[in-house]
Amino acid sequence: MGVVGLKINNNGKMLFYDDNNLRLKLNLTVIVDTDKGYQFATVLMLDVDEDVSKEEGKVVRISTKKDYLQHLSNIKEAKEAVKKCKDLVEEFELDMSIIDAEYTFTRNQLLFRFVADERVDFRELARELGALFKTRIELRQIGVRDKAKEIGGVALCGRTMCCSKFLSEFDSVSINMAKNQSLSLNPTKINGVCGRLLCCLKYENDNYTDAKKGMLNVGDEVNTKNVKGKIVSVDVLNRKYKVMVDNNSIVEMDVPNGSKK
Repeated sequence: MGVVGLKINNNGKMLFYDDNNLRLKLNLTVIVDTDKGYQFATVLMLDVDEDVSKEEGKVVRISTKKDYLQHLSNIKEAKEAVKKCKDLVEEFELDMSIIDAEYTFTRNQLLFRFVADERVDFRELARELGALFKTRIELRQIGVRDKAKEIGGVALCGRTMCCSKFLSEFDSVSINMAKNQSLSLNPTKINGVCGRLLCCLKYENDNYTDAKKGMLNVGDEVNTKNVKGKIVSVDVLNRKYKVMVDNNSIVEMDVPNGSKK
């Protein structure tokens, strides 16, 4: 038996399942048994190292044409369910925005994802949806970053947003990461489409932290054989300082090797 990595309905993070001794290939669609019942999934990784994965369950079978048509039907009817749910939200005057809906493969559950500024009492809405669709209803509140991931779009860099393209989960991002990389703290420069700090601030932060070891900071005094003054700018990647000397002129100097001086 082996372990494969797959995504259910191409949403969310990658999950790892026992391949059940099936001859699986990359991008092959399969049916898996989950805690919510059978789900339609796509194989994205083969022969996963068991030490870095946690098996969620077993692959039941390789999907058939009938399974695929059922999957397409579920997607279509979930979109129609979103429209009906939005009408009910408006009727009940609830302060929430429905993002999308998703059926489990066997249609034993219908999940609605929504965004709201505060907690919402949706019990009456859930009862109405249950009576309308004759299945178990789940309403899940998500954050603005999750909303951006679901909707997609183009980031400040001109490329498809990382969250909708390949990120399976969100890492913690702080303003200190922007400061660490000497970036402008202008919100229009460091915030993403979702209005939160750019996920990509996390990517190079460790490299900047390592590169800054042994370097002085802006405002520190430098006193070498050739230069004496106060540091006004630090170029981490090129390992250079800009120093204001006694006559108020700016000179550039290389960072001395070794520890701070």
